[in-house]
Order: sequence, then C-alpha cells, then structure tokens
Amino acid sequence: MSETNGKVVCMVTGGSGLYGMAIRAHVDSSAEEKDATWVFLSSKDGDLRDRKATEAIFERVRPTHVIHLAAMVGGLFANMSKKVEFYRENMLMNDNVMECCRIYKVQKLVSCLSTCIFPDKTTYPIDETMIHDGAPHLSNEGYAYAKRMIDVMNRCYKDEYGCNFTSVIPTNIYGPHDNYSIQGGHVVPGLIHKCYLAKKNGTPFEVWGTGSPLRQFIYSGDLAALTVWVLRSYDSTDPIILSVPEEKEVTIKDVALMIRDAMEFKGEVKFLTDKADGQYKKTASNEKLAGLRPDFQFTPMAEGLKKACDWFCANYETCRK
Repeated sequence: MSETNGKVVCMVTGGSGLYGMAIRAHVDSSAEEKDATWVFLSSKDGDLRDRKATEAIFERVRPTHVIHLAAMVGGLFANMSKKVEFYRENMLMNDNVMECCRIYKVQKLVSCLSTCIFPDKTTYPIDETMIHDGAPHLSNEGYAYAKRMIDVMNRCYKDEYGCNFTSVIPTNIYGPHDNYSIQGGHVVPGLIHKCYLAKKNGTPFEVWGTGSPLRQFIYSGDLAALTVWVLRSYDSTDPIILSVPEEKEVTIKDVALMIRDAMEFKGEVKFLTDKADGQYKKTASNEKLAGLRPDFQFTPMAEGLKKACDWFCANYETCRK
C-alpha cells in the first residue's frame, strides 16, 4: 500500500459482523499488515446514513484505505416488505461513504456487492460483465438496485475525480461470528443452530426443502484474505467475484450432512419436502479471480464448517441468534 505522511490507516465499516470480524482475524495474523493501523467500525461508532456523522468518523479516523461492508440487510420477507427502506438507507450509506472517501482523499475504497444484484433472468455461470443486463428479482429490488449503484458510481468517481474505487462480489459466506438465527439468518448458520438444538433435545435435524438446490459457499477467512488482497493489489474499477470455483458447488443436502458430521449428531436428518427449495442455482464464475490468483487455496468446506460449528458451540450463550 502507498502511504500518506508515512501512515497507512485502513478503516472497515460494518466491522463487527461475520465478514468484518474475519478481516480483523486475518490482519491480526498477517505480517504484511503489521505496519498498518486497522480501524473496525460498528453502528455504535456513528450512523453512516447521516452525512455529518459520517464526516465526523472520517475526520477522526483519517483513513487512507476503506473497506465498506456496512449495509441494511435482511431476509426474504424483510426485503419484500421494506423495499423503500432497503433502497434509501443503503443509498444514503453508500453515498456518504463514497463522497467522504473523495473529500478526505482516500487512496482506495473497496465496497461489497452481492450476487442478488444480478438479473433474475440470466444464463449461468454469472460473471462480472452481466450485472446490468436485466432487472434483479422483484423480491429484493430495493436492496439490489442500491448495491448496483455502487458499481455505477465507482466508474463515475474514477472518470470525474480519478478515485481508485472498486467492489467485490462474494458468493454465500459462512464462518464464525455469523447470525445464527433460525428464522432470520442465512442457510449455513441456520442449519448449524438447528443441528445443535436437535442434538441437545434428542429430536430430528430438520432441513427445509428437498436439499437439492446448488450453492457456492466461501469460508469467511478465505474471503477476508482475498478482500485484503483486493485492497492491496487489485486496481481495476470493474468488480470482481470472490468465490470458490464452479466445480466446488454443493447441494444443501451436502451441507446439512457435513454439519451433521461436524456436530457429531447421530440422530435422524429429516428433509421437509413440503417446504420450498427456493432458486435451484446461482452459479457464479470465478474465472477472473482464478486468473489473477491461481495460487489461492480455498478452505475445504467440511473443514470450514467444522470451524464454524465449533465456534458456535463455544459461543452459544453470547452469539447472535
């Protein structure tokens, strides 16, 4: 990284969640980051929807580099019922962070997008060139369009002001420090919590749906390492998908059985086939990443799930659930 007055200050918004905590763990153990100061923000540090509060954060921290992870997020029902809020609040956060990065002459901004921004009607595998080829799914259009605009504004800031802004698009993330809510969390942490309770109560481990949908999952530690690499070494404005290869795609059934083994659950695994499966596949291409980082070794999913399960069991009383 280049320096400002001899000092590198990297600021991470949304620093207390699954992704942010993984970056914290990565930089704490990285010799390459020992000379940089890393600042991890949570919502307690200021409301990024508010321009003055955002300016106060930038004035205090004076970051030279920013990883922007903070967002209003939610499950399917929340996205469907609060489209205006998902659009407006994310647009406000993104606009305030990007403009403050310009004003405070931040050398590099990396923002986080989502695979849900891709067109609903598309061909697979999806890649970075397809983001704006059609409308996203109606269920989350507020959130998706707010995220898409990050990509648009990255180019606008580059063209008008020469800003070095880019974005990453992770596939499904899992790992320690997740939200393990059965109702409001994502599939992996929800299944880990269900399996934990099944083992504790001597009941079947129930999995909604047939287990047939395919997904790509990336361990949070791998994602953290790749995101820091993007911050240090990837200087294109164009977004980059951070994902395991297509051939590492697994079924939800595969995931459930790996969680069963990691939790050493000996009871029945029951697939509730009357429940909806959701979208069958969302296959993303990691060809661009593989071309730039052919050396990168992804954590095998069984190994990553074991780490996630062990962390959940050790932190059951205090973790988000």
